[in-house]
Amino acid sequence: MTENPTAPRKNSGFFPVVPAGGVGSRLWPLSRPDRPKFLIDLLGSGATLIQDTVARLAPLGDEVMIVTGERHADAVAAQLPDVPAANIVTEPSPRDSMAAIALAAALIEHRHGEQIMGSFAADHVIPDAAAFRDTVRTAIAAAATGKVVTIGIEPTEPSSAFGYIESGAELTHAPGAFEVEAFTEKPDPETAAQMLADGGYSWNAGMFVVSTSVLLAHLARLHPTLESGVREIAAAWDGPGRADALARVWPTLTKIAIDHAIAEPVAAEGGVAMVPGSFVWDDVGDFDSLAALLAPGADGAIRIGRDAPASLVDAPGTVLVGGTKPVAVVGIADAVVVDTDEALLVLSRHAAQRVKDVDL
Repeated sequence: MTENPTAPRKNSGFFPVVPAGGVGSRLWPLSRPDRPKFLIDLLGSGATLIQDTVARLAPLGDEVMIVTGERHADAVAAQLPDVPAANIVTEPSPRDSMAAIALAAALIEHRHGEQIMGSFAADHVIPDAAAFRDTVRTAIAAAATGKVVTIGIEPTEPSSAFGYIESGAELTHAPGAFEVEAFTEKPDPETAAQMLADGGYSWNAGMFVVSTSVLLAHLARLHPTLESGVREIAAAWDGPGRADALARVWPTLTKIAIDHAIAEPVAAEGGVAMVPGSFVWDDVGDFDSLAALLAPGADGAIRIGRDAPASLVDAPGTVLVGGTKPVAVVGIADAVVVDTDEALLVLSRHAAQRVKDVDL
C-alpha cells in the first residue's frame, strides 16, 4: 500500500497526540527511567520508537503534540526537531494517561477550537504505516459522529498480555466502525482462548480518536474536577501563569487511565465505537516480543545493539542485547542476555514478563 507524499492532507482539523511516558519496566536494564524505551532505537532501524511514531502520524495532520515528563522533554525535543517547542507539553509528575490526554485536548481546543484528536502511544511498532493511516481515517470519520473511537487490533493468539474489546453492530453513519459492547481487562489464557473462539473480540491497543469537545464533555460528567483542572492549566499554558497553574492544579488531578475514566463507562452508555486494524502491531512489551520482530544471525542468535563476539553451544533461540565483552551461552535454550553499563540481566524468553518484578 503506497501513498503520494505530495498529496494534500485529507484531514485538516485532525490533531495527533503522542503520550510519551512510562519506563518500559519489562525491558530493564535496556530501558530505564532516564532512558525509556520510546527514546531507544530498539529495532536497529536508525530511528527511535518516538521518531517512528511521529513520522507515521505526520501525513494525517498539520501538527502533532507530544505529552511527556519534564525529565525527558529535552531528549524528546532533540529527537523531534520539527515539532514546535509549544507542542512539546511537559508533565511535572505522572498522573496516568487520562490527565495527559485531557491536558492535550484542552490545550488544542484553547488554541484552535474544537478538533478531532487522536492519542497514539510513543512506543508501538507498526511496520505498515499506510494501512495504519487508512484505519485512522476511518476512525476520524466515526469520531465526527460524536463517538469516542478506539482502534482494535486483530488478535493473532489468545494473549493474556492485552485487554480486549468486544464489538457489536456496524455504525449506520460510519462504515467500517462498530459499536463497542464492553472492554475486558487482561484475561487469563483460558478466557482469552474462549474469546477468540467466540469471535468479535480485538486487542485493546490504547489508541483513541475523538473530538476534543466530546472528550472534555464526558470528562466533565464523569470526573469534573479533572476536566476543570486541565482547562484551567490550558488557559494559562501560553502565558506567564503556567508554572503557578501547574503547581496548584496538577497535583490535584485524579490519577486514572483513560480506559477507566472514559472508555469503559462511556462504552456502557453506547458512546464508544471500534475500528478494526488489520495491520501488524506490537507494543514491544518485553524481550521476547522484541526478539520476535528481528531476524536471527547465521549462528541463530538475535542481536540487539551488539557487535561483540558470541559463542552458542546447544543454545537455540538466544537473544543478546548490548555489551562489549565476548559472551558464551551453553546448553540453555531461549536465553536472553542483556548487558548495559548499569546492570546485567540473564533470563529465559518464557519469563520475559517477569522482568518487571526485578528489585534493583
